[in-house]
Amino acid sequence: MEKLLERIKKDISSGLESANELSDERVSQAIEQKAFELCERKIGNLLNTERLIKAARDEILGFGAVQGLFEDDSITEIMINAGKVYFEKGGKIFKSQMDMISPAECMKIIGTVCRKSGRTVNTAVPITDACLEDGTRINIVLAPVSVNGPAVTIRKFPKIPLSGGDLVKSGFCTGAALDFLEQLYRARYNMFICGGAGTGKTTLLNVLANCTGSGERIITIEDSAELRIDKVDNIVRLEARLKNSEGAGEINIRDLIRASLRMRPDRIIVGEVRGGEALDMLQAMNTGHEGSISTGHANSCLELISRLETMVLMGKDIPLMAVRKQITMAIDIVICISKPGGERKITEISELSEAKNGDVVLHEIFRHDYMKNKLVQTGDLIEKEKLRRLLYA
Repeated sequence: MEKLLERIKKDISSGLESANELSDERVSQAIEQKAFELCERKIGNLLNTERLIKAARDEILGFGAVQGLFEDDSITEIMINAGKVYFEKGGKIFKSQMDMISPAECMKIIGTVCRKSGRTVNTAVPITDACLEDGTRINIVLAPVSVNGPAVTIRKFPKIPLSGGDLVKSGFCTGAALDFLEQLYRARYNMFICGGAGTGKTTLLNVLANCTGSGERIITIEDSAELRIDKVDNIVRLEARLKNSEGAGEINIRDLIRASLRMRPDRIIVGEVRGGEALDMLQAMNTGHEGSISTGHANSCLELISRLETMVLMGKDIPLMAVRKQITMAIDIVICISKPGGERKITEISELSEAKNGDVVLHEIFRHDYMKNKLVQTGDLIEKEKLRRLLYA
C-alpha cells in the first residue's frame, strides 16, 4: 500500500509541476485512474483501491498528515509549528497525538495551499495569507522569518454557518442580548465588534449581517473573503489583493472602502480594520451609510476607542478632539467578545455618546457577570432619538 501510494504521489506530482493550472477535479480523476491501473495489476481488491485513492487524494489535494483534523467538523483551527501539530476545539487548544510532520511534508501542505489559492510563498516572500473556496483561511510563515521552521495556521469555518440560536445554545450570549443586537441592526445602528483573535468576531458579524432587510444593498470588504451572508440577494463582495512578485497591483482595504462609496451601498461591512482605513470606515458611516458594521482587535470597548484614535492618527495631522468627534458621530454601539475560561462569550455591549468636553463616553448596556458566568443587562439605550429609531425599525 505505501509503495503504491508513493508511486501515485510521484507520478501525479510530476504532472502538477508541468501543469500548474490543472483543476482539483482533473487531478482527482488522474489519481483514481492511476490507482485502478496499479491495483488491477498488483492487488485486485476494490476496498484497497478505494483506500489508496482516498490516501492519495488526502496527500495530493488535501492537507496530508493533518487531513483527519481538517475533516473533523468540531475542530476550528489547526496549527503547525515547525512540525508539531496543535488544534483548537471548543475554544481550547490541544496538542495532537500524531507524530511530528517532517519539513518535506509541511512544504507539501504549503504547496497544496498555494496551488489552490493562487498565492505565492518563498524565501523572498516568506509570509502569505490564503483563502480557499470553502472559506478556509490559511496563514503561512517560512524561514528565516519563522526561526524554528515553517508555521502554518489553518482557520476552518463550519460548512453551515452558525445561526443566532447556535450562539445562544453555546453560551456565547443570551437570547435577550442577541434580540437586542438584531433589533439594533435592523434599526440601522452603526456597530463595531472588538475582541482578540479567534473570539468569534466574524461569527457574530455574519449572524447580524444575515438580518439585513430584503430591500437593502450590502457591500462587504475583507482581506480574505470569509463572510457567508446567504440571506441577502443584493450583495457585492470585495476582497483585497496583495502585491505581485514585482511589488505592484496591490488593492488594500482603503481602496475598497473608497470604491464601495460609488457602488450605491445601503450598508458597508468591513471584515476588519487594522490601520489608516479606520478613518475611511468612520467617514463612510458618517456619510449616510447607516447600519454599517466592522470589527477590530481590542480587549474591551474602552480599549477599542483608544485603538481607533491611534489608527486614525497614524500618519495624519488631525486634532485628537476631531478624531473623537468622528468616532462618536459614526459609531453607535460597541460589542466586545472575550474568552473567559477559554469559552467565547460576549462580555460587554456599550453605547457611545459625547461628553461636553468632547471625550467619548461609554454607556454600558450588557456586561458579563463572572460570578454568574453569564451576560446580564446593566442599562439601556439613553438617547431618545435612538429609542424612536428602535421603536419604528
